[in-house]
Formats: sequence, structure tokens, C-alpha cells
Amino acid sequence: MAEQLVATASVLMELREERQVVKDGYRFLDEKRLLLAAEILRQLEIYERLQRDYLLLHREAATALAHAAARHGLQGLQVYPAEQLEGAELQQQRRRFLGVQLVECTLTLHDATAAAAVDPSPEARRCARLFHELTLRSPPLAAISGNLERLFDEYRRTERRARALEDVLLPELEQALNEITVRLEELDQEEAVRVRLDYDKR
Repeated sequence: MAEQLVATASVLMELREERQVVKDGYRFLDEKRLLLAAEILRQLEIYERLQRDYLLLHREAATALAHAAARHGLQGLQVYPAEQLEGAELQQQRRRFLGVQLVECTLTLHDATAAAAVDPSPEARRCARLFHELTLRSPPLAAISGNLERLFDEYRRTERRARALEDVLLPELEQALNEITVRLEELDQEEAVRVRLDYDKR
């Protein structure tokens, strides 16, 4: 960079101003990285809790399904009335965090009159209830998962920009400043010597 610049006081001042701007930009990106990391950890804690509860419920539902299948057989379960999803409502609350869109989702299933079961049983009702609960818990978990993906993407972009400033631009500016400072000092020394020689000649 310095090879392309003329060693003058004004250039030195411009480089110092540019260095300060880059340092301010780096500090901003560094702070943004910390805030993004904190939000990622917060969202990850929520995700792990929701996923843990979801997997526990899923195992319970799978066990209930096995009991219902043992009671009715697979063909009996296939004709059991399915849950009605008509009119289901997905509520989404959106907010922005450092330019990243975060979403919270809840699902509302309206009670609908289902067809009567041919052979109702406690096993089948428990199985239906547990899978109903799994359906309700899926949207919040999916929303948090999407939040984490978007936050990770923004963190990686911010990290690359901060690294570029820290590892490329700032070192180049420092090198240019040092070289121009040395050149100006040499010019000052040459001028002082020239003035002294002129004085001696007189």
C-alpha cells in the first residue's frame, strides 16, 4: 500500500484517520460477534430444552402406538379416525436481532368433531392424545431451529468481516503508516542537512 502513496504530512493524516475508522469498524464487529454468540447460546438453551421434552414425549408416544397396535392390530389403527387439522392456526411472532429475523411459533388446533371409532379403547385414545401433543410441540422447535441457522450464518459473516479488518486491513495500514513516517523523518533529516550545508557555505 505504502509504495503507491506519496510521503506527505497530509497523506499521513489521512492514513491515521482511515486507521481509526477501521478500528472503530472492528470494535463494532467484535461487539456484534459477542452479542450474536450470547443470543445463540440463549436460543440453543431453549432448543435443547424443547428437543429434550419432545424426544421424551416421542418415546412415550411410540410406546403408546405399540400398545394400541397390539390391541387393535395395524389394520384396526388404520381405520381409527384421524385428527382433524382443518382450521389449524400457526401463530408467528417475529422480531429482529442485529438484522437477524427471529421467529416464535405456536400452533392452535381447534376441536373438531371426529368420526366415532369402531372399536374405541384407552390405548388408542392415549396414543391419539400423545401424537396430538407432539403435533403442537413441533412448530416451536422448528422455529428455534431456524433461528439458530440464521444466527449462525450472521455470526460467520460477522466473523469473516472482523477477521478481514484485523488480519488484513489493519496490518496493511500500520505498515503504510510506519513506512511513510520513516520516509518523512528521512526527508526532514535530509532537509536539515541541506540547510546546514547551505549555512556553512555562506
